[in-house]
Amino acid sequence: MADLAGARWRTSTRSGDNGGNCVEVADNLPDVVAVRDSKDRTGPVLTFTPDSWASFVRAARSSR
Repeated sequence: MADLAGARWRTSTRSGDNGGNCVEVADNLPDVVAVRDSKDRTGPVLTFTPDSWASFVRAARSSR
């Protein structure tokens, strides 16, 4: 399990466009990108390698 103590969470700038259904991302940690539901900040967190996260973001952007 990744140590998320120093995570700086941010919400997408597009989060206001979808009725509050958004995620928060912490990408300031070494070797891990963390993602959580913005409505359940104490709930589960998914973690990804930075390369995996970058691939996901590229794929999401290309499907718009």
